[in-house]
Amino acid sequence: MQSRAPGFLRPEQSEPIVPIQEEKIRECCPGLKVEPWCGGKDDGVHPYWGPIRDSMTGFAVDETIRFRCSSGGAISALAMHALETSRVEQVLHIGPDPKAPLGNVTILSRSAEEILEGAGSRYAPSSPLQDVEKLLDAGVPTLFIGKPCDVSALRRLGRIDPRVDEVFPIKLSFFCGGVPSHQGARNIVASMGLDHETVAQFDFRGNGWPGPTVARDMDGRHAEMEYEESWGRYLSNEVQFRCKICPDPVGGVADIACADAWYGGESGYPQFAEAEGRSLILARSKVGRRLLQDATMAGYLVVQNLDPREIDLMQPAQARRKRLIAARMAACRLANRPVPDTRNLQVATAARQASIGALAREFLGTVRRIIQGRI
Repeated sequence: MQSRAPGFLRPEQSEPIVPIQEEKIRECCPGLKVEPWCGGKDDGVHPYWGPIRDSMTGFAVDETIRFRCSSGGAISALAMHALETSRVEQVLHIGPDPKAPLGNVTILSRSAEEILEGAGSRYAPSSPLQDVEKLLDAGVPTLFIGKPCDVSALRRLGRIDPRVDEVFPIKLSFFCGGVPSHQGARNIVASMGLDHETVAQFDFRGNGWPGPTVARDMDGRHAEMEYEESWGRYLSNEVQFRCKICPDPVGGVADIACADAWYGGESGYPQFAEAEGRSLILARSKVGRRLLQDATMAGYLVVQNLDPREIDLMQPAQARRKRLIAARMAACRLANRPVPDTRNLQVATAARQASIGALAREFLGTVRRIIQGRI
């Protein structure tokens, strides 16, 4: 995987691909096929939020984890519990690149301290599965934390390679707003008056909830920006288009998916004022439910039940995107642009909950962006 302008990771072919490899890529690449929710069964599947066995809000009992991580520390606490109870021997996840702090590297953590060191949201391209064949060959039980599309790819690979579920018995994900290019973080740093080439540390958020975006350069200069501005003004504008037609940005095929359990304001949209971290926690499988129950009983998490209807108030942008992607994909098809296979992902069901006017505006807006070359 190589970075290509304006700063997205793209595969670079290094040797000839034989037909069997080509078929594996075709079956597993989430750009082409997205793993369906619950094998296509609609019972118990929410059109926005996917399969739900348990719907909770909660946070890590350890105050350091809760403060350091992005949204209550639920994913980190679950991973630590799985590691410390020998469910797995290591955790595969993403963390900041020590050589280029605005970017990411793939990390294999074998202790709670290592997990915490790499914790936090990383709004930049990542490729946690680029060495998956080596990990499958090694056979070490591993908990996987990745974007919804990463988990989809891993699930689809498991259809072909039976080693996947043996090596990756637990798969965790999170609600994803899309992958911004590296240019997004560079724009933030430039607006802070710093040079991205001299940045020594960069935190997109964390150390609070949501926590500020923080940059420190090699000369010790320090600058901060509120999360609402860093995401809303800079990062969201650099999200690649493929993410805007993602049929599963909520980790619907993970064992557990987590997100920010934002508190709503009078306007009906989330408030981003600093508060104690709180995670939305959705257990989607038997494996996920068992892990969540055991981590709670063992004192890693404090949780309480949540009516799934409340998620609409916590994550309105995700609900809106799911309602409108059918219109966006229709525009792409009209322009002979590729779209992923979205069967059994409730795309049509979600679209029926949008107004005709909203669908029409989104369709025409997407057509306009295609004509203007902005997609």
